[in-house]
Amino acid sequence: MKYDVLLIGGNGFVGRVLAAKLQAVGHSVLIPTSHLAAGRDLRMLPKVHLEDADVHEFDVLQDLCSRIKANGAVINLVGVLHDKPAQPYGKVFKAAHVDLPKNIITAMQMHGLKRYLHMSALGADSHGPSMYQRSKGDGEAAVKSSHLDWTIFRPSVIFGSQDQFINLFAKLTKLFPVMPLANHTARFQPVSVDDVASAFLNSLTMPETIHQTYDLVGPTVYTMKEIVELAKRKVGASCLIIPVPALIGYIQALAFEFLPGPTLMSRDNIASMQQPNILPLGGRDALKEVFKVSRRTLEGMQ
Repeated sequence: MKYDVLLIGGNGFVGRVLAAKLQAVGHSVLIPTSHLAAGRDLRMLPKVHLEDADVHEFDVLQDLCSRIKANGAVINLVGVLHDKPAQPYGKVFKAAHVDLPKNIITAMQMHGLKRYLHMSALGADSHGPSMYQRSKGDGEAAVKSSHLDWTIFRPSVIFGSQDQFINLFAKLTKLFPVMPLANHTARFQPVSVDDVASAFLNSLTMPETIHQTYDLVGPTVYTMKEIVELAKRKVGASCLIIPVPALIGYIQALAFEFLPGPTLMSRDNIASMQQPNILPLGGRDALKEVFKVSRRTLEGMQ
């Protein structure tokens, strides 16, 4: 069977919302994943097919692209948040943000596919202060140098009912009576997962978006402290939020890196916060101006 869309990273937070939107308008969607068990909800969608596959294997990517219609699209949502310190970035960031896009591009070209939608990040910059930003910037450069009909999306922090940002702070404020908060003045412009997914979906029928890069932001700028306070109110917690110096935050992040289990915060995350994660001065508000999306607010998150 030939599919309309190859959705790489479709079993993740953004991917699940986008997969539902794609199939709702009639697209057949192929989603490769190494975690089939986590995709139970997706398997209930009639036009979505999950397949056990490792997209970091080039032969696998070739096979996946061979099963997409000639006028179909490939969407890459893959992103990771943590890696071990290295210059310009570590092996994990390189594999996910640089090597994978390059391999996708090559596999698409081998099978005559042209339309490619790429998830980057607001602040992506090959010379940025963090490994994350630098790897995302190099990924963008690879996409722009290809001969594909590409579109790049650069969202701020993405929020939604299953996000790992707002919900993390909600859990922490409920768990602890006091929370020391470093980088409390760092600024973000959180954007709804539904709005991000709508931009991806709409661009498939908007040829004017080819060879364009879009910043995706919500309607409001918040400080880190304001976001944590909002998360606290969401769960009715009484946690006291105490701003602390940046050095304390660095030490906290270093400690988190060595704790067992998933990393909650890293020194690289701290480095990313050196730059405001908001729409640049004079930047184009793509959701509002290009995609005509009525943007959801963080306060209205269910």
